[in-house]
Amino acid sequence: MKGFGVGRRIGLALALACAAGSARAEISDNVVRVGVLNDISGIFQDTNGMGSVEAARMAAEDFNGGGKGIKVEIVYADHQNKADVGSAIARKWLDVEGVDAIVDVPNSAVGLAINTVLRDSRMTFLASSTASSDLTGKACSPNTIQWVNDAWATGNTTAAAMMQRGGKDWYFVTVDYALGKGIEAEATNYIEKHGGKVLGSSKHPLGTSDFASFLLQAQNSKAKVIGLANAGGDTINAVKQAAEFGIQEGGQTMVAFLLFVNDVHGMGLKVAQGLQLLEAFYWDMNDDTRAFAKRFAARPGMNGKMPSGNQAGVYASTLAYLKAVAATGSDDAKVVVPQMKTFKGKDKLFGDTTIRQDGRVIHPMYLFEVKKPEESKYPYDYYKLIATIPADQAFRPLADGGCSLVK
Repeated sequence: MKGFGVGRRIGLALALACAAGSARAEISDNVVRVGVLNDISGIFQDTNGMGSVEAARMAAEDFNGGGKGIKVEIVYADHQNKADVGSAIARKWLDVEGVDAIVDVPNSAVGLAINTVLRDSRMTFLASSTASSDLTGKACSPNTIQWVNDAWATGNTTAAAMMQRGGKDWYFVTVDYALGKGIEAEATNYIEKHGGKVLGSSKHPLGTSDFASFLLQAQNSKAKVIGLANAGGDTINAVKQAAEFGIQEGGQTMVAFLLFVNDVHGMGLKVAQGLQLLEAFYWDMNDDTRAFAKRFAARPGMNGKMPSGNQAGVYASTLAYLKAVAATGSDDAKVVVPQMKTFKGKDKLFGDTTIRQDGRVIHPMYLFEVKKPEESKYPYDYYKLIATIPADQAFRPLADGGCSLVK
């Protein structure tokens, strides 16, 4: 009888284990909720903002239930570029509102905070606009996938491309938080290892309106290249004021580490012409990117605007996540993220794509130069391609990140 009892207990334990496994392979609340978390009212509202929300909605529409009638809801919130606000929203979405994945999150300080909140939860973090390389390095999480760009790629790849074109001496104008510091550190490391010099650096607060003193220091340094390690409205203001000082006419080259087509549109070609920049996506690259951009421009509230690389990343990462949900029958990060990491193929917007074990999505990157006004033939015809950086060269090698997920 004792043996029979043990057998029954073992059988019951196996049944419970199977039931638990079955439960984990279900979609919670019978709906997949994706939360777009970004800056809707501040310096990233053009490159992200409501455009990112529309991109996520496009992904949900194109997913169309994944052939299994899966319901998808897109929600959104404004993190106001504050880590505590972003963390509070993430906790509410996780604990109360049944959100299954967070996507977008420009601002590295906010993104790193979200990464911590979601670690080991059931939520997936699709960090399509968070540029900190720590997400696939010392802060790597089994819940996080990082798309589009990061500080390592921005710093190293841009520095390499500029140095190949003779840019040996540098001066940085850097936003004083995780994003800017990370980009400057990565670029400086590359420059000094390859025989270049960094002649100086000026740090400015996020949301700076007056760059005069920083730009004059850069101009007086006589550096061949002035690197703008900032983004959004900060980059726009810096470039506009640099034009007033005649910096590029004086023989110095300006490179914007994180510049998007929306930023160029905002400042105009007369001001932006000649700028060098690194992008993962440009709307006018091929038929697939143009088709996506045309649909995006026609969305409510877009008024003909072309998508930024970040907005394209929201679309691509959201669609990839939803496809993994359909493939596994689960919206639990412990199931979905490993499935996403099996992908290797062609993404319509980013080209040849692989999702690595550290969560880094690798794809080609492109060095562009902003066209002169007379070179632009139609609206948003702003870039000319200078160089293509293959995926295996554009991002930090897998073994160098120090990520605990990499065996």
